[in-house]
Amino acid sequence: MRYIKLLIEYDGTNYHGWQSQKSGGTLQDIIREKILSVTGEEVKLTGASRTDAGVHAFGQVAVFGTDSILAPDVIIRALNAKLPADIRIMNAAETGGDFHPRYDAIKKSYFYIISEDRRHSAFLHRYIWYVHSPLDIELMTKAASFLVGEHDFSSFRGAGCGAKHPVRTVHSADISRMDEISFMTANLKGNFVKFRIEANAFLRHMVRNIAGTLVEVGKGKMSIETFDSVLKSRDRTIAGPTAPAQGLFLEKILY
Repeated sequence: MRYIKLLIEYDGTNYHGWQSQKSGGTLQDIIREKILSVTGEEVKLTGASRTDAGVHAFGQVAVFGTDSILAPDVIIRALNAKLPADIRIMNAAETGGDFHPRYDAIKKSYFYIISEDRRHSAFLHRYIWYVHSPLDIELMTKAASFLVGEHDFSSFRGAGCGAKHPVRTVHSADISRMDEISFMTANLKGNFVKFRIEANAFLRHMVRNIAGTLVEVGKGKMSIETFDSVLKSRDRTIAGPTAPAQGLFLEKILY
C-alpha cells in the first residue's frame, strides 16, 4: 500500500470543522468522499489539526493509504476538479506508512485577525473578528509574553477536549498591528491586530480562548498581572471569552 500526504488549504466558513461527524458537512468527510470517487477506495484520512467549524487553513496536512497507482500530481488535479472551490489540494506526495500528520508534527502555527473598526470591507467579514473597540497593543504584547514556554494551559482549554494532558510548549506568541490587508489587487485599509502563536501542539479552542482573553487585556478590562494569574490558575472559568472562529487560521505545520 502507498501513503499519500496532502497539503490542504480551505475557507472553513461553510463547513462543520475538520473532524468527521455523523451529520456530515465536515472537511474530513468531504475530502474522503472525493478520494473515493477518484480511487474507488474507502480510505482513512488522518489530519494534523482538528480545526473548528468556521476556522480556515493555509497549511492543513492529511494522509491516506491507497492501492491506487495514480501519481501524486494526478491525485491533485483529480481531487481539485471534484472538490468545492473553497477547498484546495495544494500539494501531494508519497510518504512512509509510519508517518502520522498529528503526532509527527514538531511545531504548529496559527494566527488570528482582529479589527478595531466599526466600518469594514465587505470582503473581510468571513475572516476577521470585529471588536469595535481600540486595543492597547503594548499591554497585549506583554500579556502574550507570559504564554511562551512550557505551561499547563487548562485555563484556555475548551470543553470536550480529548487531549491526554494540558501541558503544551509555546515557542512564540506575537502581537502586531497592520493598517491594511492585501486582497486581490486592493489594499483594504483599517486598524487590524494580528495575534500569531507557535507551539508544539494545541488544546481544543486554545488559540481562540487565548485570543479572547488577550482582547480583554487590550480593552483594559483585564490587567497583564491578572492575565498571568489566569494562566497559572488552570481555571477556564476566570479566563476571557472564546473568540469567534472566523478570525482563526491554521498557518503552517513543521515536521
